[in-house]
Amino acid sequence: MKTVDLSAPQARRIALAAQGFAEPRPTGRVDQRHLRRVLDRIGLIQIDSVNVLVRSQELPLFARLGPHPRSLIADATAAGDLFEYWVHEASHVPTSQHHLHRWRMSSEHQWQHVRSLNDRRPGFIETVYDRIAADGPMVAGEFEERVGPKGTWWDWDDAKVALEHLFWGGRVTASRRPTDFARLYDLTERAIPAHALARPTPPEREARKELLMLAARHHGVGTLDDLSDYHRQKNTPCRPLIDELVEEGRLLRVTVAGWTKPAYLHPAARVPRRVDARALLSPFDPLVWFRQRTERVFGFHYRIEIYVPRPKRQYGYYVLPFLFGDSLVARVDLKSDRQAGVLLAQGTFGEHGVPADEVADALAVELVAMAGWLGLARVAVGERGDLAVPLRRAVARYDRD
Repeated sequence: MKTVDLSAPQARRIALAAQGFAEPRPTGRVDQRHLRRVLDRIGLIQIDSVNVLVRSQELPLFARLGPHPRSLIADATAAGDLFEYWVHEASHVPTSQHHLHRWRMSSEHQWQHVRSLNDRRPGFIETVYDRIAADGPMVAGEFEERVGPKGTWWDWDDAKVALEHLFWGGRVTASRRPTDFARLYDLTERAIPAHALARPTPPEREARKELLMLAARHHGVGTLDDLSDYHRQKNTPCRPLIDELVEEGRLLRVTVAGWTKPAYLHPAARVPRRVDARALLSPFDPLVWFRQRTERVFGFHYRIEIYVPRPKRQYGYYVLPFLFGDSLVARVDLKSDRQAGVLLAQGTFGEHGVPADEVADALAVELVAMAGWLGLARVAVGERGDLAVPLRRAVARYDRD
């Protein structure tokens, strides 16, 4: 079978188009139809609890839709269109894909916490399940199992361990309580529509292949590492499945200039002649969440520095890459000062060789729109970074307007 050759710019535009960045943002009212369109492009939304700017799961929608009702995800979950599961870490996933994750749900839970709990308190997990069945939905804190002060973040009490085991096994599912973002557990059959649960459960091998095909559609083009990472699969079981998909004609083997590993193209992938995107990207946006791919596709070295001690941070605590055109051209350390009503661009750093004034103008547009979306009155630009001065000028022009 002939191998297709792609240039690096072609692969980059394919990746952006697959993620929805070759399409204009909606200009009218944004609703659940637009959320479904985004999910068709990206497949799932990774969840993260850090709230220094906004919960990370809201940012992929803003990047593709611009300002929109911030209840879209919660409303879709309440309507039975989304459920939460361990897919790319904790993720919002369409319930139409529930059957593709049952092989993981049925696998043996490897946590030592679970084995220890079963040894110490036989039958306790079923007691927790029965309590959810009778009184759910509930958060872990309602079980009041802890004795003594809370220790580290991983210092779960027995009820939390039982709930997470039931969650892993798919017997309960979860939504997020809006007041504190805690998981609200309920029986799966009460939270996920019957038609989604009635879909036949495919064998693990077939489910894995379908997940690889979804990953290929969402990436457009990618290596084995890229495709297996999308749904947090391992390379070893996926490698022969990729070969099968190529033999079946469902994936096309390609070479990409500058890539050292073989790549695979989804047959429906678009190769736009140009991409005119403008977006601030969550650290957990699927366009950039696999850092090796980000560097390979965009030549952009990106590491999140949340867990780096302040004196050792290079760019800042919560730094978002800025997509402009078809390139990642800058990074911005952002924070919402909700009490003062200010969106703080604490540090703004351009990539080498980018036109600073042009990038600053585009970034100012995005920051002003984000501030309005978050209910903040203005944007303030800090001193750090080579884009700070031109960005401050650009933001000031919007203030005058």
